[in-house]
Amino acid sequence: MSAHSGHLPLTQPASTRVPAWGWTLAAAALFAVFLILQENGTFLSADQAQWLHEFTHDGRHALAVPCH
Repeated sequence: MSAHSGHLPLTQPASTRVPAWGWTLAAAALFAVFLILQENGTFLSADQAQWLHEFTHDGRHALAVPCH
């Protein structure tokens, strides 16, 4: 057989290292999404929760999250 038999050489998939600040940022973003979508007075006072609800009202409906 010749060296060029038409087969492609096997290669390893590239790996990417994610820096620690990237994981921290991702965790903070996920917590913020949780807070916005699930806020029902667990983390904030009633006045703050109402302000957060009204501030994110349309976005919650756009994400199909019931809020009434």
